[in-house]
Amino acid sequence: MTEHNWLYQIALTKVDGIGPITAKLLIDELGSAQAFFEESESRLRKTQSISQGVIRNLDRELALSLAETEWKHVTANQIKILSYQDPEYPQRLLNIPDAPILLYVKTSTTLNPPRTIAIVGTRQPTDYGRKFTEQFIASCGELGLTIVSGLAHGIDTLAHRMSLQNNIPTIGFMGGGFEKIYPAINRPLAAKMQANGAVITEFGFNELPGRENFPMRNRLIAAMSDALIVIESKEKGGSMITADLANQYHKDVFALPGRVGDKISAGCNLLIKQNKAHLLDGVKDLEYIMGWNIRKVATQMTLPILDLSESERSIVTFLEHNESSHIDKIHFELKMPISSLSSLLLGLEFKGIVRALPGKCYGLN
Repeated sequence: MTEHNWLYQIALTKVDGIGPITAKLLIDELGSAQAFFEESESRLRKTQSISQGVIRNLDRELALSLAETEWKHVTANQIKILSYQDPEYPQRLLNIPDAPILLYVKTSTTLNPPRTIAIVGTRQPTDYGRKFTEQFIASCGELGLTIVSGLAHGIDTLAHRMSLQNNIPTIGFMGGGFEKIYPAINRPLAAKMQANGAVITEFGFNELPGRENFPMRNRLIAAMSDALIVIESKEKGGSMITADLANQYHKDVFALPGRVGDKISAGCNLLIKQNKAHLLDGVKDLEYIMGWNIRKVATQMTLPILDLSESERSIVTFLEHNESSHIDKIHFELKMPISSLSSLLLGLEFKGIVRALPGKCYGLN
């Protein structure tokens, strides 16, 4: 994409009253972000994607000016921009309706790894929480994981550091722009992550990590994960918000149980008690629930034996390359209606080709 086209996409994110959902609707309706800035106001008033209130207060010149400043920061600091229409964009994020239309990234790895887990938790972990996190991540090396977190104090920081120590790619989502990495003490950590992972934000270069930004960041952590793990949390806080979002996104959630009465574990215990999280006491639980310890049968041996429809073949081929996939991911990638997909998966189960796994996931037998 040329600088000219990037400026229009960036500018669209700078317009007051236009969030990711509206931005995508506008691009679909008008054909491009550029068209939004070139259409007459009377034409915009006829669109179905934007409210009249936003149009009345619209300042497209200001948005374009802000975009030019943003572009200068991006180029001066070697920051990569990814559009939601770019194949390098994290495809897992596209399963949520408010996925950002743009991400600002510093990365050395793919943002579409085969397996991801997110690890979140308290900013003030106990020795119990720290020790478990260290041992758990050290045991994940053979699973081919990428570990996601939020670069915050405490468990987030520990998850990123232990990932690097064990040569596991790690991705950090920030609640602000690249100029003010928060907390500041994690700036060296973020630099190291760029060599074996990525640091990502949807916020512009100068945007400070305000309180309202962290729930926005948390939705991306939840969406990016195949499984979310909570290590020590009070009953309220960012980790519980992320766990709630992960459940809404139909992700598997795991929680480290703690002693009854300990406030630092009250959130984890509540998630388990309410059947909103699997109890986690080691990497074997993750392997079992996610089906990541199940060997696949080569599709080449299966297809000649059974008479499969074209749709069934496409599912089997997809699962051959995407072990233990959630039904939403299969639906998104293959563009099949959920109702038809569910019926086809059930038929493949009866044929002994596909196996249903916990959490609405499927893998080859």
